[in-house]
Amino acid sequence: MPQPDRRFFTSSAVSSFISGSAFSASRVIGANDKIRLGFIGMGNRGDQNIDAFLPHKDIDFAAVCDLWKPYRDFSQDKLGNKGRLIEGILDTDDYRRVLDDKNVDAVVVSTPDHWHALQTIEGCSAGKDVYCEKPLSLTIGEGRAMVNAARKHQRIVQVGLQRRSSEFMREACQRVREGEIGRVTVARAFHIQNEMPLGIGKPADENPPEGLDWDRWLGPAPKVPYNKNRTFYRFRWFFDQSGGQLTNQGVHYLNIIHWALGQDSPTAVTALGGKFAVEDNREIPDTMEVCWTYPGGTLVTFSQFNASSFPVGRLGAEVELRGTKGACFISSSVYEIVPDPMPFGEFPVANPLKRDAGKEWRSKKSTPVKPFTGKGKSDTADHTRNFLDCIRSRKTPNADVEVGHRDTSAAILGNLAYRSQKLLLWDGKAEIITNEPSLNQKLRYKYRAPHLFPE
Repeated sequence: MPQPDRRFFTSSAVSSFISGSAFSASRVIGANDKIRLGFIGMGNRGDQNIDAFLPHKDIDFAAVCDLWKPYRDFSQDKLGNKGRLIEGILDTDDYRRVLDDKNVDAVVVSTPDHWHALQTIEGCSAGKDVYCEKPLSLTIGEGRAMVNAARKHQRIVQVGLQRRSSEFMREACQRVREGEIGRVTVARAFHIQNEMPLGIGKPADENPPEGLDWDRWLGPAPKVPYNKNRTFYRFRWFFDQSGGQLTNQGVHYLNIIHWALGQDSPTAVTALGGKFAVEDNREIPDTMEVCWTYPGGTLVTFSQFNASSFPVGRLGAEVELRGTKGACFISSSVYEIVPDPMPFGEFPVANPLKRDAGKEWRSKKSTPVKPFTGKGKSDTADHTRNFLDCIRSRKTPNADVEVGHRDTSAAILGNLAYRSQKLLLWDGKAEIITNEPSLNQKLRYKYRAPHLFPE
């Protein structure tokens, strides 16, 4: 298997590289010029991204694109009601028309995961800056190709990991990274909701609804019969289009864990789970536990419990980081630093002659960490603002494509471990599995004609 093209950049180096020259197909945006955005994919997340860009008055909504016309109509109605529908807006079911449009400066990709790579890479090639929803890609090979395209064409590519633009999240991760809670040996993340008993249901295969071109919807993915659960929103429960909740939600949490640890690549991963309870036609598990190890000695876990909703952890935290001096619990609007009193001396020897040997050890403890609670928000509008600012400044965005690629890769490896039932050893620099080389072919897949896998 050919080695992926690795290009490492520091934040300042990336900024310098991007700002070196403007790609010939893109226009120079003046300080008073509006940035003209084209939206590709107008379903659930596409609509939410419209909302996240609406507060910004220095943009025009130049294009809306989706295979499903009702979604396009809804988007234009929303823009009209907000007074933001411009004359001559491009309304199309072909994303290539958006990329070819010289009136579009940047695109927002909110399509199903299996389309992210082609639309982002082609967008970069067309001279557009790109805001691509998470997870960045369906496979690790696609993700690396997306990074390479962004660098080759000197494009700003922001991944939809909005927590990276949250000030209180930045503060929490910095405190952990700088050692406030000691050496972090365990980090845990959770996706918990009870979907029993019906889940997403199990509809039979059928003909697609009038107006939906099923073959175009599948694009590079394998040809399968139409099933309504494989389309709008619920495509996330099928491996041809998505990585399930591990890449849908888990990538957000891995992003925070990587940020807090100062790491971006695991050394090993394994996973167990299955479809244990929910009675539907999903392919992804309803119950799964993924375990990674990271350099420096940290065990990271992701718990997906979709047949039970009892909370775990403290305060319903999405992420917890356990250090030798304390712990940090992070949710979408608050983080908490909690001290973990440390005993003096060695753990005592238990023996029948001195049963109280452990009392002194347990009673005399130091507390070097002060309790602290920080509050804030993780608003996608702040993340889109950062994207727009970077389009103008050519600085590296908060969730640069390399960051999104590394976070997504860790999640994809978890799915590979689950589906292969293997412990996988990972070389993050070469981006290869070292102990099960046959699985490296799973880092990419053969696109369905006429589409070609990006090299």
